[in-house]
Amino acid sequence: MILLLRWILFTLAIMFVAWLVPGIGVENFQSAMLVTVIMALINIFIRPLIVFITLPINILTLGIFTLVINALLFMLAGYLAPGFFVDGFLSAFLGSIVLSFLGLVINMVTVHNAE
Repeated sequence: MILLLRWILFTLAIMFVAWLVPGIGVENFQSAMLVTVIMALINIFIRPLIVFITLPINILTLGIFTLVINALLFMLAGYLAPGFFVDGFLSAFLGSIVLSFLGLVINMVTVHNAE
């Protein structure tokens, strides 16, 4: 039940990011649900590998390069998901920051409710 709730909340968060950040768009709720799944798969399989490969750069920048990685993976999701588009790097950068903040709030709410 918590998994379904998290999926819906992240879908709504993606729709909010598309509404808030210029240059990011989502066609409908189904497209946002698909983007949620694609972003989850990217974060499970691709992100750890990219973070590991760029670890020296991340250490030199004290972790700030992770924001660039998040933006690039957000752009990848925009490329892979039909009905979801990201215009450029700046839009992806801002969108990934907003989505990360919303994800933090969603995680806090769902973990608190799961206990």
